[in-house]
Amino acid sequence: MTWETIPQMVLSAGDRFGDAEAVVDGELRLSFTELAERVRRAAGAFASAGIDKGDRVAIWAPNSAEWIISAFGLLTAGGVLVPVNTRYKADEAFDIVSRSGAKVLLVQQGFLGTQYRGPDGVPVIDLKSRFLSSGEFFEREVSGSDIADIMYTSGTTGRPKGVMMNHAQTLRLFSEWCDLADLREGDRYLIVNPFFHMFGYKAGMIASMIRGATIYPVPVLDVDEVFDLVERERITMLPGPPTLYQSLLAATDSGRDLSSLRAAVTGSADIPVELIRRIKNDLPFETIMTGYGLSEGGTATASRAGDTFEQIATTVGTPCEGVELRIAEDGEVLIRGYNVMQGYLDDPVATAEAIDTEGWLHTGDLGSLDDDGRLKIIGRKKDMFIVGGFNAYPAEIEGFLLEHPAVAQAAVIGVPDDRMGEVCKAVIVAKAPVSESDLIAWSRERMAGFKVPRYVEFRSELPTNATGKVVKDQLR
Repeated sequence: MTWETIPQMVLSAGDRFGDAEAVVDGELRLSFTELAERVRRAAGAFASAGIDKGDRVAIWAPNSAEWIISAFGLLTAGGVLVPVNTRYKADEAFDIVSRSGAKVLLVQQGFLGTQYRGPDGVPVIDLKSRFLSSGEFFEREVSGSDIADIMYTSGTTGRPKGVMMNHAQTLRLFSEWCDLADLREGDRYLIVNPFFHMFGYKAGMIASMIRGATIYPVPVLDVDEVFDLVERERITMLPGPPTLYQSLLAATDSGRDLSSLRAAVTGSADIPVELIRRIKNDLPFETIMTGYGLSEGGTATASRAGDTFEQIATTVGTPCEGVELRIAEDGEVLIRGYNVMQGYLDDPVATAEAIDTEGWLHTGDLGSLDDDGRLKIIGRKKDMFIVGGFNAYPAEIEGFLLEHPAVAQAAVIGVPDDRMGEVCKAVIVAKAPVSESDLIAWSRERMAGFKVPRYVEFRSELPTNATGKVVKDQLR
């Protein structure tokens, strides 16, 4: 079945899946029919509030049933969704709300004890108020080429840029994602990835509506609460960062019943092969998918059924249908296809820098292809540093360090050196006692000299953004 727009797809879910549960959020349990009705009412509320076709509305709130209703209601009213990172402080959020031109800001007042406000002149509406249910049934005509959302890049460096995607490309890409991730009708999908991120919103909310899976939104990742939900609700689908699966593995002896879990989806440049092997052997998951995606191009590559533990852990799979991939002379990963963004909002210069005249998206990631065309991400182009004339790739060195039995997490940066230009510094979160000299000596036996850390700093945790990426600027 093909749909032109996200509202068409979401509203049709009421007819397609009827009384099956669409969303379970605490005491609230909504069927697909009820969700479609609430979405139509929310669309009417937005229209009554003066939201016209193409107008932007920002949501700065944690995962919840109301987030789902407001986002799909906004799109049904013809509006454009601007999700805002819940970890942002007021000034960071205001910058995005203002630059996006949002007419309204939706928040969840009182979340984590915070009273949210917006930039001057932008009305603030509480998601948990009566606003979403205050409208008459409404639906405005939109087309597949209309912009559906503007998702701001996570901004580990520089100012976040607004990535514009349309309805049609989103539906096509995440329809395929459902197949690759083995998402099925009737699945019970625990969404720990935040809705303000592509993984939670598109591979979560939208994919569930396409396939007819029940959404369980998780506002704050609490591992004990995840276990409770898995047991009580018989969760089948549980994507998340590698750390989530490490927590599940650590609890395998706790007597928790995780037997319902069937499908796992994860992604990172540095997943230990042993972790993938243990997920498959020690947990009930039947399928594990890993992939490579970015705000500007959605999920561009994915692993496939039959891939080995090593292939799933060390590569991010092969290109999705309709997506071209090549490695530039300097090692940068380039992507071309229907999935590439429509551009950065109000920033033609940055758009031209990102997408060349032949339509190739320059990802900023460095990679290589194996003999079967699987992509291996080596690291960020900007993270690479040069040690005495040799290119050093942090993700590669981090992968080596993670093989040490005492290392739980590793982040590598280049630091200035009078003789070599730059040398390697490793920032380590340890899970067992280990000294700087031990780790350096161990590294010398396994890596070329220029890759070996000259300095090791131990920390209790690494600074990350809300999507789990290490913010290396803070380490520098």
